[in-house]
Amino acid sequence: MKIANILSAKGMNVFTVAPNQLLREAIHLLVQHNVGALVVAEKSDKPIGIITERDVVRAAAGNENFFAVRVGDVMTKDVITAAPEDDVKSVGQTMTTRRFRHMPILDRGKMVGIISIGDVLKAQLEEYEGLIETLNAQIAPG
Repeated sequence: MKIANILSAKGMNVFTVAPNQLLREAIHLLVQHNVGALVVAEKSDKPIGIITERDVVRAAAGNENFFAVRVGDVMTKDVITAAPEDDVKSVGQTMTTRRFRHMPILDRGKMVGIISIGDVLKAQLEEYEGLIETLNAQIAPG
């Protein structure tokens, strides 16, 4: 299964925030869109970072003025991306090994979506359920 399959099922919406915006604005966007991560971009199709709920909590720890901190100061800068043609299992392995939960998807350098580890697990579960149904049908034909 390819990442494109996940994007076709969940959609290609990517919510972004600019690096010069305040954490207060980023938190508002996270809540408004009910997502766990925002891609940080100067332009909507060029990611320069990612900010997650975890990044916000880390910024808040020990900083009473964290609402006034800029997104660019706390974002994760080394963003690992995938492409629509990448294999779901290998992307899931990368996310698990590298310990992150959100991955922007780029097609020829342009942002076309974002997936979560939950999206990966759901796609794998559906694939396994389909395989089980097929095997059951072959073992005990109706």
